[in-house]
Formats: sequence, structure tokens, C-alpha cells
Amino acid sequence: MKNENKEKIKKLNWLGFQKKERLERIQMLKENGFLSDEFEQILKKNENLPLETSNQMAENGIGTFALPFSIAPNFIVDGKDYAVPMVTEEPSVVAGCSYAAKIIGKSGGFTTEILNRKMIGQVALYEILDFDNAISMVLENKNKLLKIANDAYPSIVARGGGAIDIEVRNIDEFLVVYLIADVKEAMGANILNTMLEAIKTPLENITNGKSLMAILSNYATESLVKAKCEVNIKLLSSSMEKSIETAKKIELASKFAKLDVYRATTHNKGIFNGIDAVVIATGNDWRAIEAGGNAFAAKNGKYEGLTTWTFDESENKLKGELTLPMPIASVGGSIGLNPSVKAAFNILGNPNAKTLASIITSVGLAQNFAAIKALVTTGIQHGHMKLQARSLALLAGAKGKEIDIAVERLLESGKSINLENVKEILEKIK
Repeated sequence: MKNENKEKIKKLNWLGFQKKERLERIQMLKENGFLSDEFEQILKKNENLPLETSNQMAENGIGTFALPFSIAPNFIVDGKDYAVPMVTEEPSVVAGCSYAAKIIGKSGGFTTEILNRKMIGQVALYEILDFDNAISMVLENKNKLLKIANDAYPSIVARGGGAIDIEVRNIDEFLVVYLIADVKEAMGANILNTMLEAIKTPLENITNGKSLMAILSNYATESLVKAKCEVNIKLLSSSMEKSIETAKKIELASKFAKLDVYRATTHNKGIFNGIDAVVIATGNDWRAIEAGGNAFAAKNGKYEGLTTWTFDESENKLKGELTLPMPIASVGGSIGLNPSVKAAFNILGNPNAKTLASIITSVGLAQNFAAIKALVTTGIQHGHMKLQARSLALLAGAKGKEIDIAVERLLESGKSINLENVKEILEKIK
């Protein structure tokens, strides 16, 4: 199997991908086997969410809002090649992620483990007179409650999923009943909320309490994914001495993010730069993924960096790891409504929810590697400068070849990268 994957990698051609024109990139996706004829045409025509569909999806619609739709090539996840769709307006994200994927790919790529794939909902009850008795009664009636929950959503049971367990906790004045369900390929909000509403009244009767609320939790601790990678440190620099220094600094940066909340916040924001971009591209709920991920970052009682990087001097390898709640969906929501989302799934090979979760978590680890490496070597601004200058050139009104000329002259001038200086250079060009 490994030999087959290596053979496939050799046949892929991403040479000059970032320098190609838009239509040429689409053609390269097609030639590398990541795009069908149908979605090639959708991307070439730049088809987006139809207005009539958009108007039915949200209240008070006045149009649709577009963001750049990009590709990060060279990803190898669990031995398979991927070109990863990313939707983001931040210039350095796709560049950083693509660079990291290429470096890590040369070292074998990412390996992932699905630790679980369940969702949790909760019913909060109050005015409980006897907590011990109430807890005992809920557990005694567990099977009855699970049946009520599953009867409320028979279609998920028919697909092999459904409510599978109930846990109960006394938290201060509240009795909290947690319903755990297998939601299969869906994110599960509608499924869980329907089930929770169904067991709410029975729980009131069983506990002699009152229901405050019944709602899915986005802290998806039963839907964890772990991504790992190893980087041959020879790939970090042309100098072995510099490579070792960089690897040690990356390990230190990882430790620092575990200790300082100010750094941890930015550290994790960088991880979600990559994760959000893929979650949006695949029509999933990026707010839910961020909320769960940031809660998970505080699981040890304080907010910490989510990744762990260690330098193994005996093997000359830098090892990275990221574990996250990743309750991602392959069906439901806007996934079947938006042509761009359907194209993104086509590019990814129409993965199921577990595979998509593995890809997205790997992207988060890649994005973090790129950010930390930049921070401990050249500094974060070095990589941002050219991309920032390009954005300013566009804002100043540069078109076509004027953009590259303006960017090059601004960087050569040594002047501050701001709109005023870009406009001055652009006037001279014109």
C-alpha cells in the first residue's frame, strides 16, 4: 500500500501552481485527478450560491458575500494525497499551509486517529429536592429515556446511529442530564435537539424537577481527532546546525504556548486560520468548531496552546501533535445547496465525516507548523510583507501586470508597506 502511495505522489504535478493563472490551476487539479468534469465547469464559471437559494437560507437577505476560494496542494493524510480547498481572506494562510504540507509530505505526511465520533446534548433541570434520588431515578430509567429519544428521530436509527448513552451530574443547583448520540455523517444539532426536547418532559416527571433548557453542546469531547506528523529536520534549513536550532526553538515555542495565555490565544488563532478555511469551504459550522476547540484548550484548568511539538535528537526529527473536537459533517446544512461547497467535496474525493475531520485536523497542525517556524526564524512579518503589499496594490487600484510591478518596487524601495506609498508607486507606473 505504501509503495502504491509513493508511486501516486510521484505522478502528481504541482510545479509552479502558485504562479499559474486561475484557469490553469483548475486544469492542474483536473490533471492530478482531484476534479471531475462537472465541477471543473462550475469552478471555471465561478458559480456561487444562487440568490434564490440564499434568500431562503437566512432572514433579511440582500445578496451573497464572496471570499477567495483557494487550494493548498501537497497534503498527505493517512497515506492519501489531497488538494485541500480553503476559503479565507487572510493572504498568508494558504501560502503557509501549502509550504507546511510540502515539507511534512516529504517526511511521510500526517497520520490521524479518530478517538470517537459521538455528539453530546444536555437537559438542565432545577428545583430538584433530592439530587441523589433524582440521579438514581434517571439512571434507572436510562433505557426508557434512550428509546424515547430514538423514537423522536427514527431516521438516524435507521442509518445505524441514534442515542446510545445517558450520564447525569449534579452541578451546584442544577441536575444536568447528558445525552450521547451517534449522529453518523451529520453534525448533529437538529438530531440532538429533537431528541433532547423529547426527553425533557419525561425527565421532569422522573426527577420532580423543572427543565431550564435542552440543547446540543458544542464542546464535543466525544468527537475527538488526533493528528500527528514527523519532520526530518534536514528540511528545516540548508545548514544542519541551523536546522537543529530551529527544531529546538519550535519545541520551546510549543512549551511557551502551554504556559502563557497571551501567546496561547494567538497560537491557537493561527491553528484556526487553517481549520476555519477548510470548514467554511466544506459548508460546515466554523463557529461550532472554534467554540469546541477553544473550550478544549482550557481542559486542564487554564487556556493552553493546542499543539505539542517535540524535538527527538536521537532521530533528528521534529514531532508534532494536535488533538481537537472535530464534529464535522459530510451531509446536511448548506453542503448540498452551495455549488462551491459541492466542488470542494469533489476536490477532496467526497470524504465521509471521519475522513474530513482527519483532513481538517491535519490542516490545523500544518498551519501551526508554518506559523511557529516563521516566528522562531525570520519573524512573522517577513512572510507577510509581499502578500500585504499585494493586497494594498489591489486596494490602490492596480490591475493586471501593474500589481506585480508595484509590489516589487515597493519591496525594493525599503519604504513602509502602506497604502500611501503603494499609490505613489502606482502613479509613477501609470
